[in-house]
Amino acid sequence: MVVTHPFHPLVGQRLTVMYERRLAGTGRVFVCDAGERGTLALPPDFTDRGGDSVGCRPLDLRVLAELAVMLRAVEGR
Repeated sequence: MVVTHPFHPLVGQRLTVMYERRLAGTGRVFVCDAGERGTLALPPDFTDRGGDSVGCRPLDLRVLAELAVMLRAVEGR
């Protein structure tokens, strides 16, 4: 994974993701091996793996409604 946040001191560097973790109030983070700096946790939007996507949202009625709209649009093509 590459650090992409422009103000992060490790911007542009490739780090090894050791594991992913969900933190209360923060959401998902990647715990990475930062070499001599030890380990660090980065949110997805600080990396080339991007920010929140539909796949990261909890499955609820709104998500299912959005899915139904997208499926109807695809069927209509």
